[in-house]
Amino acid sequence: MSQPLSGKICLVTGATRGIGKGIALQLGEAGATVYITGKTLKPKPDSVGGSLEETSREIESRGGKCIPVQCDHSKDDQIKALFERIEKEQHGKLDVLVNNAYAAVTSLFKAVDTPFWELPLDIWDDVNNVGLRNHYICSFYAAKMMVPAKQGLIINISSGGGLRYLFNVAYGVGKAAVDRMAADCAHEMKKHNVAAVSLWPGAVKTELIVDKFKDPDMTWKIGDFQAKGKDIFMMGESPEYAGKCVVGLAQDKNIMRKTGKVLLTMDLADEYGFTDVDGQRPMNYRQVKSLFLMSGHTWIGALVPGFIKVPFWLLASLTHKY
Repeated sequence: MSQPLSGKICLVTGATRGIGKGIALQLGEAGATVYITGKTLKPKPDSVGGSLEETSREIESRGGKCIPVQCDHSKDDQIKALFERIEKEQHGKLDVLVNNAYAAVTSLFKAVDTPFWELPLDIWDDVNNVGLRNHYICSFYAAKMMVPAKQGLIINISSGGGLRYLFNVAYGVGKAAVDRMAADCAHEMKKHNVAAVSLWPGAVKTELIVDKFKDPDMTWKIGDFQAKGKDIFMMGESPEYAGKCVVGLAQDKNIMRKTGKVLLTMDLADEYGFTDVDGQRPMNYRQVKSLFLMSGHTWIGALVPGFIKVPFWLLASLTHKY
């Protein structure tokens, strides 16, 4: 089995389930030594969530090397201890940091379609403590290793909610800030040959999403699209699709050309030439065809060629900022 990332040291935060786990699995399969973090060490009975032990076993079953670290990313001292451990064990080497830890998935489900003034104030902290502040702290410590080494890559996992309204106010503000953080970190680190990017997955079939949508009649408003959740998410990406993107970025010899940018999983799949783990290409929400299908205009979608995509300038024009 080819292991193009052999010798690379990577850290994926929040890797017990979902996108974080998918990224960790792909990095391990590609030969990297992968540090993973999470709050849950051992599997819990009857839980949709995973654990550090489960992710670690699966990485190693694929031939990878995993170092699980129990860490609460809302605790500054635990984050500091995590990076001190990596620095000591790897002699100051860290090649890739994936800022993925997120504590607000359950809160988001409860807050959909509720205006911000009717939500409890602590929704802000639920969404943006681990999901934003922690990313800054992790980037701070990672940069202290990467800058002196004159190499490294920091990837913030974000979403289209950074461009226009999605889910609720706290979510959109947090994702826009995560994207801006990648851009501004990239600006300061570029002269040191350290890259920072923001990665947008599409609709992802995480364990929690699949569990939520076992009810075929459940609906969920996704941005401006009101449809059965299954119609959108079940045509979406596996959690490992983003992992394949991260593997591609970690190998990209021209990564500094991408630094500071927002990158979409489906565009990276086209560039690097890979499919999802099932061999399929998930729905591409830059494709005009996909947008028609998502909005229920299936007959129009069937007629539109798949190569026609919404240009980035038009996406940017859809923002509510101007």
